[in-house]
This record gives sequence, C-alpha cells and structure tokens, in this order.
Amino acid sequence: MAKRIAQSSVNWAALAERVPAEQKAHLAAFKIKSDGYLRRVLANPPEPPAINWSVYKQSVPIPGMVDNFQKQYEALKIPYPTDTMSAQVDAQWSEVKKAIDQFVQQSNANIVNFEKQVAEIKALLPYDQMTMEDFRDAYPEQALDPINRPTYWPHNPEDQVDYVDPENKAVESHH
Repeated sequence: MAKRIAQSSVNWAALAERVPAEQKAHLAAFKIKSDGYLRRVLANPPEPPAINWSVYKQSVPIPGMVDNFQKQYEALKIPYPTDTMSAQVDAQWSEVKKAIDQFVQQSNANIVNFEKQVAEIKALLPYDQMTMEDFRDAYPEQALDPINRPTYWPHNPEDQVDYVDPENKAVESHH
C-alpha cells in the first residue's frame, strides 16, 4: 500500500504555482485532507497482521470453527479502488493542450506581425526630421490631402460637413 501511495505522491509546490490566487484556500484545504489521509494510511501496516491459528485451534472447543474463520480471513481481499478518473483527466488535458498549442501558434503569428510593424516604424524617419510630404508618404490615411479629400479648418473629423457622431448615430437617424 505504501508503495502505491509513494508512486502517486503530489508535487504540491509545482501545483501551487499553477493555482490562481483566488483558489489558494481550496488548494490548502485539499492538501490538509490529503495529508491526513496519507497519515492514516501510513499508520497502518501494509499487510494485515498475521494470526497464529494453532493457538486458537487448541483453545476453541468447537470443531471446524477456527478452520472456517481461517479460510474466511485468508479469502478476504480488500480491493484497492480502481482509477476511473485518469482517462477523463488525460482527455481533458489533451483538449487543453490543443487549445494551448493553438494559442501559442496564434501568439507566434502575432509576434511576427508586430515585429514587422516595429521594423516598419523603426525604418521611418524620426518625426522631427519629416517634411509634410514624408508624413503623407508614411501615413496616407492620416495626412491632409487637400486635392482628393479637402477638409475645413481645424481639419478634425467632427468639424467636417458630412461628419456623423458614431455614439449618437442611432439618435440622429430618428430625426
């Protein structure tokens, strides 16, 4: 019995690192229960105590009674509980692992895109050295374009003739 418990011992420190802060109290309570169970199991010997049947055969006057008890005692096998949850836990872990791998792939793709954007920004001229034409070439959607997209001063979106406030869009459509 002690061998089986030693084989399935839990690395509590590694487990505690992965538990979210709001679950720490539950983990501590679970560890206390587990340690109490382990102490109770280890307090008992791994095998049932041996019985000296010959002493009982001499002192019990009823014939066959001790032999009957001996057969029953030796036939008694207390089953160790079968592990029914490991398969479910492994299946859950494989699902979680797929999600983790997918997240890592997506994150790596995002990293590549962001590094590309950083490289593009680093390749630009510093703003204090840019002319208006350089700014227009770098950011065509933000630069002023008086020929193709004329605007009124102060050239803010809300100061233009065809401006629609996105927050009050539904209110204005009722008029």
